[in-house]
Amino acid sequence: QESESSDEESVPDVEILSSDDDGSSSSEDGESGSEAEAVESDYDSNEEISSSDDEDDDDDDEFEDQGSSDEEDDLLAEQIKAARLEDEEAESDVEKAGAENLKSAESEPRQFIPSKETSQFMHTDDLSSDEEDDDGNQNRIGRVPLHWYDEYDHIGYNVHGTKIGKPSASEQGDLLDKAIAQADSEGKPLTVYDALNAKEVEVTPRQLEIIRRIQAGAYAHPEFDGNADLIDYFSGVNKEVSGLNANRDPPKRNFQPSEHEKRQVRKLLHQLKCGGINMDFLTGKIKTMEEGSKKNKKEDESDQPFMLWNGDEEDELNLRKGPMHIAAPKQPPPVHAESYNPAEEYLPTEQDLKDWADMDVKDRPYGLLIPKKHKSLREVGAYEHSVRERFERCLDLYLCPRVMKRRLNIDPESLVPSIPRARDLRPFPTTQCIRYKTPYKEGEEPPMIRCISVSNNGQFLCSGATDGFVRLWEVATGRLLRSWNVSKLVSVIQKDLSEESESSNEDIVLPIVNVKWNPNSSHHCLLAAVGSCVVVISTGTGGSLDAEITGALLSVATSGKQNVTTEKASKSVDWVSTRSFFKKNKKYSKMKELPPISSFGDNGRGDRLIGPICVLRTKSDISNIRWHRKGDYFVSVSPKAGASSVLIHQLSKANSQQPFGKTPKVEIQCACFHPSKPFLFVASTQDVKIYHLIKQVMVKRLLSGCKWISSIDVHSTGDHVIIGSLDRRVVWFDLDLSNTPYKTLKYHTRAVRNVNYHRRYPLMATCSDDGTVHVFHSTVYTDLMRNPLIVPVKILRGHSIVNKFGILAFEFHPSQPWLFSAGADGMIHLFQDI
Repeated sequence: QESESSDEESVPDVEILSSDDDGSSSSEDGESGSEAEAVESDYDSNEEISSSDDEDDDDDDEFEDQGSSDEEDDLLAEQIKAARLEDEEAESDVEKAGAENLKSAESEPRQFIPSKETSQFMHTDDLSSDEEDDDGNQNRIGRVPLHWYDEYDHIGYNVHGTKIGKPSASEQGDLLDKAIAQADSEGKPLTVYDALNAKEVEVTPRQLEIIRRIQAGAYAHPEFDGNADLIDYFSGVNKEVSGLNANRDPPKRNFQPSEHEKRQVRKLLHQLKCGGINMDFLTGKIKTMEEGSKKNKKEDESDQPFMLWNGDEEDELNLRKGPMHIAAPKQPPPVHAESYNPAEEYLPTEQDLKDWADMDVKDRPYGLLIPKKHKSLREVGAYEHSVRERFERCLDLYLCPRVMKRRLNIDPESLVPSIPRARDLRPFPTTQCIRYKTPYKEGEEPPMIRCISVSNNGQFLCSGATDGFVRLWEVATGRLLRSWNVSKLVSVIQKDLSEESESSNEDIVLPIVNVKWNPNSSHHCLLAAVGSCVVVISTGTGGSLDAEITGALLSVATSGKQNVTTEKASKSVDWVSTRSFFKKNKKYSKMKELPPISSFGDNGRGDRLIGPICVLRTKSDISNIRWHRKGDYFVSVSPKAGASSVLIHQLSKANSQQPFGKTPKVEIQCACFHPSKPFLFVASTQDVKIYHLIKQVMVKRLLSGCKWISSIDVHSTGDHVIIGSLDRRVVWFDLDLSNTPYKTLKYHTRAVRNVNYHRRYPLMATCSDDGTVHVFHSTVYTDLMRNPLIVPVKILRGHSIVNKFGILAFEFHPSQPWLFSAGADGMIHLFQDI
């Protein structure tokens, strides 16, 4: 049975396994026994089974060595011969059946009908595994090698988790004894040892047949047809076989003209009439109409007209590679005077010829040419100056250098940066709502409002005018609450302390130069700069708690004690208490204190700290005063005081300091504190210096580029500074960026008097002598990579210009987007966002 080595498919020998009654059963049993021995020998020795006769002889020799008899060899040889004869008969039967099947396949579709002999093998199950385990008692270790269990008494576990024990040595027995016992057991089924489950497995006839066919090189299943004919079940090529759309009638559209083709024909005819396509395109000579237009252009290029005086070749020269060639300038086209038959008006007279002879050639209207009239073109002779003109032109081209300049086609509007619209940046002051009118005598000019300041809660407004009065207003109603004649008070104190004649300073009116309200909401007091003095005024506008805090702040200043510790400052400043002064000088007792505005202003103890309570005398006139953000320190600037031009005062201790010991080279105009750091900004006429008050060193110097600085303000973040100057400039500095201006704004037409930031809103404004206030939206970003956004949003008008002075001061409301402006016309305006 193992001698079949042909490549042809072997048909199962059905008679061998199916006949049970005839005499061939013994041969079948012997053949099956020999097959079982071969399978077992392969299983034990792991050797391939050969199908050749030589290998059979080798096996016989091995069995002889093991003690086999000659009778067994003869029996095996007879069984092999009988099997070969039966295989040949089966092959002949299969060939005949195949020929008949081929004839029938030509006429009708092929169908596989198994015979009775093969049908017994086809009823079996076709599971993926040859074994069934309904009870779950087989080994379930998967691909785990069995040699891992060599040291244990079991070889795995079943599906229930029970150990599968190893068979004992007596149960296993010898493999040789098993083979002999298998060969002697005629009529019994073949068994194979299953090492995975440690049990004997019965080999069915179907499995034996599959093994035999695989050894012979045939298909394992006898019912499999390896060379089946292709049947187009799904392609629909053979409609008789596939049966697709066999019962459907052809649609009606197959018998009617196509509407789509009609539309395509109409479209092509229309394009042909309009000239969109031509017959070359329809016949396929050209693929696109662009190819035909290119061919026509090349043919007609020589015949097309061109502009004689066109200058497009200059652009073509710029596009060339290599050294630039600059073409010579073209000569002007001929005029009417150069015609051979010019009009009478172009012909010169005798006087014109005499004048032209005395003139230079360059000054003549037509150069060397003298217009003449000829009857015909034939009478025109050669031009006598042609050689000279050509030589002069060549000389000009040689001596005159030429440079190619490219024109930039840039839209000017594209260079302007895009800024948001003003209505998107609200709120900001837009409309005048309230007007505060300063009282004055009839027949006199209204006093100029030099300065204004708003209280920290935005309820009160104070102003200083040239008449020497400091006035306190109510913001909501515009009512004048109090007026203090500070000029008269200062003149009286200076007169008494200087011991001069009584009539020396009585008639002099000192203007209020600057007024600043205390930035601390608990301190209800303000400063007024008058002449060479700074007057501390208690407003009496706070409640009971604020009145106590304000009284504690001003207690030392009202006592009249001199607490100036440094020698330099003691020579430059003098603290004078008004209460102690009036007690010593009874002749001035007629200047009485006014009652407080608030009912709690007297502190409930009769200590009325209302009105001017203290005066600071310096050597020179004061131009600027500024508070520190905590409301205890303030700085005063006297431009002509030399080394003591900048003084720092502490109100709670009535003490003064002189930070600089040398006289500055340039007059100092104004100064202010940093909002969060111990820095002092000191502005001279052209630059700003930043000093560290603790380290006592100069940190930075800002170069403004202005001729005369008038005002300065620091942003609430402390990183940006704005400066106004009398030469109409507004300069913005970014301290983190550079010491040069980040932006220079030139919107005003006259001197800029004041600049200021809003405490809460991103607003900045400037006022000028041109009578306007410019409001800007100024957003400062925390991101250091983004620059500040500065956008002009509104111009506020309403003040008249008096003696070339316009708006002298303005102030933002501390909590609302409102703006107060004061002008030389004696008016104060409130602008709100309406």
